[in-house]
Amino acid sequence: MGALRQPITMQNQATPNARLHARALRRDMTDAERKLWSGLRGEQLGFKLRRQHPLGNFIADFACLEPKLIVELDGSQHADQQAYDSARDAFFKAQGFDVLRFPSNAPFQNFDGVLSTILHQLNIWAGAAPIPTFPQRGKEEDIAQGANS
Repeated sequence: MGALRQPITMQNQATPNARLHARALRRDMTDAERKLWSGLRGEQLGFKLRRQHPLGNFIADFACLEPKLIVELDGSQHADQQAYDSARDAFFKAQGFDVLRFPSNAPFQNFDGVLSTILHQLNIWAGAAPIPTFPQRGKEEDIAQGANS
């Protein structure tokens, strides 16, 4: 009988160079990454996210390992590296991850919207029930009056 195999973890899949580079990126986060991290850290959304997480030869800006989601902030340099981004996305998807991309100015222009989109995607992957919709402001009175008639 063979020895039991250890499950492969994401950390084990990262190359040593990617792990080293990820440490430097965590130390030198951009302002946009720092802003978004302020809303993701400490399981504020109910899920544990990691920043600058190495996977294979690549480093995800933010990664949630359960459920599998990668969040990327794309600066202007991404316009010139679409082939590289496509290869990264293909690798992440082959590992079972969904990838969400936002422009790097999104955390400053629509912080709550970005967090809401991330949370929605995490809930879809986790199989959580959809977030209920509530009546629009002013419609509560219409509903209450209809019940009283």
